[in-house]
Amino acid sequence: MRKYIIHILIISFVFISMPVIHSAAEPNITPRSSYSDLSVSQVQSMPNISIREKNDWGFFGHSTIIHHYGLKVINGDKVVIDHTTGLMWHQNGSDNYMKWNVVKQWVRGLNSRGHAGYSDWRLPTVEESASLLEPGEKDGGLYIDPVFSNKQEWIWTGDEYGQEGAWGVNFGGGLVFWVNFDSEFYVRPVRH
Repeated sequence: MRKYIIHILIISFVFISMPVIHSAAEPNITPRSSYSDLSVSQVQSMPNISIREKNDWGFFGHSTIIHHYGLKVINGDKVVIDHTTGLMWHQNGSDNYMKWNVVKQWVRGLNSRGHAGYSDWRLPTVEESASLLEPGEKDGGLYIDPVFSNKQEWIWTGDEYGQEGAWGVNFGGGLVFWVNFDSEFYVRPVRH
């Protein structure tokens, strides 16, 4: 009986001390999803980013997150599911450049149509957008995975830079930078 109890204790200890293995379908990195008014130094201090060069308007860099993307068609609409962050991205994004004052109207229209069956699409935060930046050029010469459309070289984020502008991400050069509200960028909506 004593050997049996010792055997059970040893087996229990082995199972308790085993590392937990996470599946690719379980999100394990969650970028900030609420909008903020961010300074350049705050943006340059984002987690999961490797910065090549800092500037007074932002930085050149890329994400250190290892993504597990899946392309899915829902109700005829293409979305990209990032199993690492748990985010669902609009695969194509907007067809045209837009000024900041038009962007939120476009997202409201997307929600009223129920893109891919959802009505909670929004602009990504700068952290969510920067998480898409790849360390090198991919298909189409952009620093973004080829699972995404390569048309949207510059995208708006929902984060602002004081009264002067908002933050944007440029997949053409791996830039995260603030621009004034009169600039025209594409939109790549996201939902959680």
